Amino acid sequence: MANPRATLRQSAPSAQAARLEAHWMPFTANRQFKAAPRLFAAAEGAYYTDMHGRKIFDGLSGLWCTGLGHGRKEIVEAVSRQIATLDYAPAFQFGHPLSFELANRIVAHMPAGLDHVMFSGGSGSDAVDTSLKIARAYWRVRGQGGKTRLIGRMQGYHGVNFGGISVGGMVANRKLFGQGIESDHLADLQPPAGSYWRGEPAERGVQLAESLLELIRLHDASSIAAVIVEPFSGSAGVIVPPRGYLARLREICTEHHILLIFDEVISGFGRCGAWTGAEAFGVTPDLMTFAKQSTNGTQPLSGVVVKKEIYDAFMNAGGQEYLLELPHGYTYSAHPVACAAGIATFDLLEREHVPERVRKLAPHFESAVHGLRGARHVMDIRNYGLAAGFTLEALPGEPARRPYEVAMAMLEKGFYVRYGGATIQLAPPFISTPAEIDRLVDALGETLNHTG
Repeated sequence: MANPRATLRQSAPSAQAARLEAHWMPFTANRQFKAAPRLFAAAEGAYYTDMHGRKIFDGLSGLWCTGLGHGRKEIVEAVSRQIATLDYAPAFQFGHPLSFELANRIVAHMPAGLDHVMFSGGSGSDAVDTSLKIARAYWRVRGQGGKTRLIGRMQGYHGVNFGGISVGGMVANRKLFGQGIESDHLADLQPPAGSYWRGEPAERGVQLAESLLELIRLHDASSIAAVIVEPFSGSAGVIVPPRGYLARLREICTEHHILLIFDEVISGFGRCGAWTGAEAFGVTPDLMTFAKQSTNGTQPLSGVVVKKEIYDAFMNAGGQEYLLELPHGYTYSAHPVACAAGIATFDLLEREHVPERVRKLAPHFESAVHGLRGARHVMDIRNYGLAAGFTLEALPGEPARRPYEVAMAMLEKGFYVRYGGATIQLAPPFISTPAEIDRLVDALGETLNHTG
């Protein structure tokens, strides 16, 4: 049988383009990609191998999701065993043991009070929409059905379903799709160019959080179901909340009987140097979403962790015991193979003391990325844990072009990084060595200084 990699590699450009045409790729410039495809063929540890056999350092941990490195045999073996044992089980009205085991493993690493896991369809977008539906439904079962409005934040990213793009604050993800659901947005946390904050900014945290009070004055708390924010924003370019911001949001939400949701799809399970962003910032939400790192990217798995009082509100709402408490779920909620991958992932996260490992590596990473202050085109640098964002000076009339060109030049050097908007983003694997981080950042500095 022909090797499909070889077939793609050796095909004439027109034949290759035809082979690629059927797949409409997500979040991709399809015309450009199919003219010059960038295809990964294998991965191991902190490296991809492309179709030409070149090793590529994974500078974003896949899409923020493979912090433990690729090809971990413990996860591979767990998934293989599970497929052979129970490949699928219905999620509605029936269950399987692994979902309960994994839920307990997740809860064990949550801040006190977050006690119940609702698994969703697999993507972070599904987890976000699940959290928003739970928030609205909670107030309805509490007899306050008028609390329907949802508050996000400018520059926030909460996935691509209608709930997520409605509370999200990235205009490029919203403008094509028309009216979303009833929402509003907190003030942007983007620091002024040239701030170069290391970790948490020290200024204006309380003041920025109090933009929520303006929205409460505008809409009244009786109409607001929940506020959703990321502990730090990844997709917008690693925007970190100023000191006191999240704590003040927590106070305002508690005072005005508004649920607080942390979207931890990126920040959860190690990236912050803690099990959760909630732990890292010392603030406990009412609901928390998770996804990416929960299976080290090997299987789609996501969900929402909620406080006991939210779960109890549904359990105590009355009606016959055989009736559904929450009419929500997905075909692939708590898929048994994904749960097996999740349990194996948590085994590794615990055994390798990943949050501690990230805490120890983060100062070296911070020093390295801020060493690019003064590099050509760099207007700002932000970092938290093992995540960093670089804002680049825009080309006139083409604000997204320079990050794209930098990322393509980095790929030629053997480094995968993420470009989005005006930013370059780094999120190296937890298993990275200081030397690998230095090579990644040095290559970025060299690329920036030779980019027009």
